[in-house]
Amino acid sequence: MTAPYYRFTEHGLSVDIASIDGGEVPIDPISFKWYIISEDDQRYLQDAEFQQKAKHSIAIADVNISDYDIVFLAGGWGAAYDLGYSEVLGEKITQAYAAATPIGAVCHGPLGLLKARRPDGKLLVEGLSLTAVTDKQIEELGITETPQHPESALRAAGAAFESNTRFYDLLANHVVVDGIVVTGQNQNAGSEVAFTLMELLHKQRQMDSK
Repeated sequence: MTAPYYRFTEHGLSVDIASIDGGEVPIDPISFKWYIISEDDQRYLQDAEFQQKAKHSIAIADVNISDYDIVFLAGGWGAAYDLGYSEVLGEKITQAYAAATPIGAVCHGPLGLLKARRPDGKLLVEGLSLTAVTDKQIEELGITETPQHPESALRAAGAAFESNTRFYDLLANHVVVDGIVVTGQNQNAGSEVAFTLMELLHKQRQMDSK
């Protein structure tokens, strides 16, 4: 969440934070351990405004998706428990896609695309090239008890799943762009996905001004 947030705000965008139920967004405390904390995470810990947004997130049902130029789905283990099961989120993503709003997601975030549909009624992810955290990465991290695994769930829904792999995959990363949908394999893709979304938005605005 932190890297995309700061890339967006550094480039003049105003960012709201929403979650399925609203209220405080649960953050894995491991995120702030010395061996994993990023510069953007450290910045978050000194950012009272950002922390308030995370503690008082907007319920997704209350979001007017047409108010936004970009939609970004952050990952994390918690996303495996609600993003892929939310009909309300699916409808919001359906609306965003129909309006040609650039949509990004990283790690477990692409699970939030599962309930969305194209204007013709087909599942959005059916035939869509994308990536997310892989089954191999989840196994290597030793956290397999979550109810949805992105690679398995997205493949089952018909997605054209791509990923990068190494002997040990914790740092393996990949970014996929398919039309207005930009996905990253893990959290380290957050900044790249954010920049790509802003490039898509800039191109749209250039086209609109012609």
